[in-house]
Amino acid sequence: MRAIECLKYGGSENLVLTEFEKPTPKDNEVLIKIKATSVTTSDVLIRRLNEPAVSRFILQMIFGFGKPRNPILGMVSSGIIEAKGKEVSKFNVGDEVFAYGSVSPTKRLFGSYAEYICLPQDWNIAHKPNNKSFQESAAIPYGGLLASHLLKKTSIKNGDKVLIYGASGSIGTMAIQLAKHAGAHVTSVCSSKNFDLVKSLGSDEAIDYRVDNAESQLSTYKYVIDAVGNNKSSALKEASKKAVTSEGKYISIDHGTPLTPKEAFMNLKSLAEQDKITAVIDRVYPLEKIAEAHEYVEMGHKRGNVIITV
Repeated sequence: MRAIECLKYGGSENLVLTEFEKPTPKDNEVLIKIKATSVTTSDVLIRRLNEPAVSRFILQMIFGFGKPRNPILGMVSSGIIEAKGKEVSKFNVGDEVFAYGSVSPTKRLFGSYAEYICLPQDWNIAHKPNNKSFQESAAIPYGGLLASHLLKKTSIKNGDKVLIYGASGSIGTMAIQLAKHAGAHVTSVCSSKNFDLVKSLGSDEAIDYRVDNAESQLSTYKYVIDAVGNNKSSALKEASKKAVTSEGKYISIDHGTPLTPKEAFMNLKSLAEQDKITAVIDRVYPLEKIAEAHEYVEMGHKRGNVIITV
């Protein structure tokens, strides 16, 4: 099968199209012929691995020293089941599915930058929403699960004011929709060129973090949700950390290890099937141009998701 091999940590030039042996499913696994995957900010972080020394050492303990232990990156996939193990009862050959290769901090599997992947049937895998394309389905899990993790730390009531910093990215676009679904009054922080996008997803207000004295536009919020973490900051972001009510909370994607439980994954599937969440796709690249896709994501200005067709 064709797959993208990460030769070593560093620049996108280390992502090379290579031939690998097609995997065979174990007794409890399904073999998915991948139609679409995505390049996420986390993929770029792992490939680049230019963190400070201590963080870099810890990450290499997790992912491998010098180069990724699994040379095929990627955790998101959508496609068609081509084969299954003898213990698999939840899926049949020919089923259209989507998946995320992690169900817990200790159970994760990379390998979606390829034509095929094997996953256990009990992991985050489900029949693809029948109203979504393979590309749209591949745009749901990463941002949706991380946004669900952030919203899980809230107890939003109808009318609660919520600020989402980094609202136009893959996590932020899902956080807007999940917060609105919970009844929040949402203010999005992004560049003005993305105002139309975030408002189309349900945002009630929007603030451009780049304008002078943007912090003067802040109100006070029950929850301030930081969907970009420590790799991006501004005067507005620092001010937003203090713009919470006495009972409010500032919640960052960098606070702890994100959890990706099966129930959250299935909830996203249900919401997608009801058209209550929309997957935002910025750009689509073929598998052989995945290095170019990484370079675009690394710039830090993508709108929603970057999808790879296989």
